[in-house]
Amino acid sequence: MLPDKTGFIGRRLIVASLLFLFVLGTTGSFAVRGAAQQSDSITVSAAISLKDALDELGPIFQIQQHRQNGGSGTAVTYNYGGSGTLARQIEQGAPVDVFFSAAEKQMDELAAQGLIVADTRHDVVGNALVLIAPAQAATPHSFQDLTNPAVKALALGETSTVPAGMYARQTLEHLGLFAALEKKVVYAKDVRAVLTYVETGNADAGLVYQTDANTSTKVRVVAVAPADSHDPILYPAAVLRNSKNKPAAHAFLEFLQGPDARAVFQKYGFTSAEKSATKN
Repeated sequence: MLPDKTGFIGRRLIVASLLFLFVLGTTGSFAVRGAAQQSDSITVSAAISLKDALDELGPIFQIQQHRQNGGSGTAVTYNYGGSGTLARQIEQGAPVDVFFSAAEKQMDELAAQGLIVADTRHDVVGNALVLIAPAQAATPHSFQDLTNPAVKALALGETSTVPAGMYARQTLEHLGLFAALEKKVVYAKDVRAVLTYVETGNADAGLVYQTDANTSTKVRVVAVAPADSHDPILYPAAVLRNSKNKPAAHAFLEFLQGPDARAVFQKYGFTSAEKSATKN
């Protein structure tokens, strides 16, 4: 008697169909589970002078979010640069969730265009401006020494895009020195570039934040700029109107104002915003 090929083939089709459905269901469950396990993320455009502190704070924030909300926590991606350059990027539509500036000016400009969520804006920390020179250099020993012929190059941040450069010019003008020094000035794209110029001897002196000077053993602090010689050095942060992840952006801003962040900022030499605001 010949075997029933039709029945045999039918049974094979049924088995194959069940196997296909099983594989499909398993793959689907993996896809759903994988999507659920993907971490949230936000992009923070921040002044380069904040780099060391924020690089340390990012993982702390992610761990806190993991504990509070489960999942993998919120990952933070940073875009560092001069505050003016970062503000222009945001104006041109850069996908940013939080802007953390080294001056009020750039935040004011974005606010005027309706690009930030106004009620999220807060001054987070403050800083001081210092004159630096290469660690082994014999001169300068004061702001007035910058007019010495031995000081051939003075590094400053671009005054239109780098808040430290703006504060530096204000200070030198307040001290009546800028006109005499203008021919010596070498402009840099951001405050860390100013630090590098002085570290490498490509500039005989420079004006940077206290926190930048603290990161280097290759420079010495010559003098601290008088508090009344420049605008208060304040670092405002705000959520961007076009943020793709506003809940996480709001949470990050709250975190920046909390005790864990405050301790890290103090570790790197930042002052409280309240203290900096009342200096001038």
